[in-house]
Amino acid sequence: MAFFNHNDEIMYHIHCKKGDIGKYVILPGDPFRCELIASFLEDPQLIAHNRELKTYTGHLGDTRVSVTSTGMGGGSTAIAVEELIKCGAEYLIRIGTCGKISEESKDESLDGCIVTAAVRDEGTTLHYIPVEYPAVADRHVVEALAEAAKKLGYRYMEGIIQTKDSYFGQVEPESMPTEANLNYRMQCWERGNVAVTDMESATLFIVSQIRGTKAASVMSFKETEKSIRVIVEAIKILENKGE
Repeated sequence: MAFFNHNDEIMYHIHCKKGDIGKYVILPGDPFRCELIASFLEDPQLIAHNRELKTYTGHLGDTRVSVTSTGMGGGSTAIAVEELIKCGAEYLIRIGTCGKISEESKDESLDGCIVTAAVRDEGTTLHYIPVEYPAVADRHVVEALAEAAKKLGYRYMEGIIQTKDSYFGQVEPESMPTEANLNYRMQCWERGNVAVTDMESATLFIVSQIRGTKAASVMSFKETEKSIRVIVEAIKILENKGE
């Protein structure tokens, strides 16, 4: 299947082209969160909406910033990220919710987690590169996110995320024929101080690393708006530093 439609400009899935997408892209999973995130930008414009992939582009000062929903899971995320990069995205920052694994993450005073790396407990990235290759967030983006959270007075831990393919394998392992294996692996992640779990971050990191862009993830424990503010402030920090 081609990446483009008949005019060789519009991406087949996200329905965007070069010039539509900002240098920075904020990536929620849910298309219904795009409007809220876009409201933090100046003059946000709806660019396209196809399937679960919805895109707005606006500004933070002189910096163009886009918001694109990826849908749930690695397969959909890989499609969105690949096409966004083809359209000019350089920084991709996921925003989402997560499950908690480590004891530290269960601290009720925490607002969320800034992800430093991901366990590749999913299948999409195996189609890119062998599992020994690490899924790591960009250190400059992580640093800016941590600085932004501190500046705003929010409490975000930093930690590793487990990225999986099966939501119900986590929340209802007893319903699966592989229950014993699922429980064993979750115990391993807990004992290894893996902080949280999602379904997209490893894919984002791997695709971004291979394609030469920069990526990170911010997971919300409480208010999504706090994570949006952290990302917006981090983008300003990165621009001021000339990263």
